[in-house]
Amino acid sequence: MNQNIKQKYTERVINRLSEQHKKPMIFFVIIVFLYMTSTILTSVTASQSVTINLFGLTIPVYTFAGVLSAISEICIIFMAFYYGKLGYFTAIVLQIIQFQSIIIGIVYKHNMTSIPGLFSSLLTIIAVTIIYFNNKRIETYQKEIQKQAVSDGLTGLPNRYACSKLIDTLYAKKEKYIITSIDLNGFKGINDTLGFDIGNSVLKEIANRWMTLADNNDKNSSDFIARVSGDEFVIIIRNYASQDQALNKIKEYEKKLTERITIDDCDIYVNASFGYAEYPLDSAEKDFVYTCAETAMHEVKRRNISNHILHFTPDMLTDEHLLEIEGKIKKALEEQTFFFHLQPQFNMEHKLRGFEALARMKDSDGAFISPGEFIPVAEKIGLIDKVDEMIFRKSALFFGKLLKKSGADITLSINVSVKHLMKNDFLDEIQRILDESGVPATNLEIEITESIMIDSVDKALECIDKIRAMGIQIAIDDFGTGYSSLSYLNKFPANLLKIDKSFIDTMNTSKSSKQYVSAIISMGHIMGFDVISEGVEEDAQIETLKEIGCDFIQGYIWGRPLPQEEAEKLVLSMF
Repeated sequence: MNQNIKQKYTERVINRLSEQHKKPMIFFVIIVFLYMTSTILTSVTASQSVTINLFGLTIPVYTFAGVLSAISEICIIFMAFYYGKLGYFTAIVLQIIQFQSIIIGIVYKHNMTSIPGLFSSLLTIIAVTIIYFNNKRIETYQKEIQKQAVSDGLTGLPNRYACSKLIDTLYAKKEKYIITSIDLNGFKGINDTLGFDIGNSVLKEIANRWMTLADNNDKNSSDFIARVSGDEFVIIIRNYASQDQALNKIKEYEKKLTERITIDDCDIYVNASFGYAEYPLDSAEKDFVYTCAETAMHEVKRRNISNHILHFTPDMLTDEHLLEIEGKIKKALEEQTFFFHLQPQFNMEHKLRGFEALARMKDSDGAFISPGEFIPVAEKIGLIDKVDEMIFRKSALFFGKLLKKSGADITLSINVSVKHLMKNDFLDEIQRILDESGVPATNLEIEITESIMIDSVDKALECIDKIRAMGIQIAIDDFGTGYSSLSYLNKFPANLLKIDKSFIDTMNTSKSSKQYVSAIISMGHIMGFDVISEGVEEDAQIETLKEIGCDFIQGYIWGRPLPQEEAEKLVLSMF
């Protein structure tokens, strides 16, 4: 591989890891402004013969010129010291301008009092030059140290520490990403039969191929490749439109890996197990999302299947981990520490329709536990109805106060599991919470999945009819992912269809997906339902949904799930 590509890749990684430490440019602008102001005031005050009375003391105005001049020089030194090349050259240009003005004053105006200023400017130029080149030498040394700290000595790839730092940065920015855990299959056999030198050459060749692929795909590629241990690698993918697009990237890396490697006239073929997980979809914990990817990778090895790439699913978790989550769920129910975030829903003109209440949970250390992690466990152990009820009650109490305070006519949408809906006292529970919260029934929406029509059709329809009779709206969640019959759907007393995010993700890259979404919207309208699309994240998706007649959207592009205080601010700003 071209050594320049390897060097560029390493430098790009170091620069990205260092981005958060850059000095804000606003302070640079302030320093330049302060310099120019103090320089102008120095010239003005130096020529003044008037005096001012300060605390009974008579002080000539021209004496302030020295103070202002010192401020100017301090600003110049700050520029060179804190803002590197930009600060140094700005400081030099400003000093040359001042130097020229002093010479003009001496030559043409015979102002010999400016001679000390001439020497002062020269000394300042020398000082900032010394500071700049000394800082540059230190910076070069620091970069070399940093390179050693974040790079794997054998392959030149970033190491585990660099991987951890990047995850910290992405977590702080709340930026979504897919992390892929990769373990080479049978690599020990290469070391045992061909020797460690050949094994090391294989690792270097794999790293070279992947770095070249990342560089060729996009000169500004944000794919991050790291070697985290002997034959284990990590690839972090950002800036992807959908999971399918990210999966295709992973397949490209797998394809490059499996191509023949020839070392010392010996042909070697390598394959690997790939497991990936998405933040925050699979886990909102920055540390656990990597565990999820590793879990999926080990599942590939366990199954020993031809497909070497698997996406993490909660059922891959070990019994030990499930027991740990189960204990946390029971503790959260006992201490009533489950809480909610509210994700806004809008019509296509960006008018607020309402919010969906989403269950949230933290562990004892205050770290978020992903809903994709705790909800399946709560369903498995039969406590999902308890979680539903707690979120329902807490969000309704908040929403009732918000409606009174704002006067807004908006909807609170609550997720209800099949088990919760089928409880004999469910209707009594709804009425009790409505009475306690003061939320009008017409401002409440119950979300159920279409799978309920498979489990208990007649009982479900009877219960939903009674809910509708109370004035409450019904939404069918994740529509299109289940197996409901159109005949049931035609009889289903709902107000709203929610199109699942998976269809929205591929809508603009797959003609069939767009046609499918369009068909759902048309069918919903024929049956008298409004339609909302979930997981909208791009302007292009909004334009497509407008084009095919969608009524509402919900997604990160217009609103992430918000804590209570931020949801209240949003409502009060719009009503």
